[in-house]
Amino acid sequence: MNGRELREKTDDELISTLHSLYEEHFNLRIAKVSANLTNPSRIKQVKKDIARVKTIMNERRRMAVES
Repeated sequence: MNGRELREKTDDELISTLHSLYEEHFNLRIAKVSANLTNPSRIKQVKKDIARVKTIMNERRRMAVES
């Protein structure tokens, strides 16, 4: 998931994407503890995706306040 794809989404879509990323992160952490994690680098990718979504949401909030 890249920033261009995320910027094309609406606010509601970003919120639902963020929610699904949090769920995936939780499930990956559970898999890691139970030693069933097949792709350990996916945790890092999901964390970066969460940060991207939050960054775009904050940018939009700042733009709304400045306008």
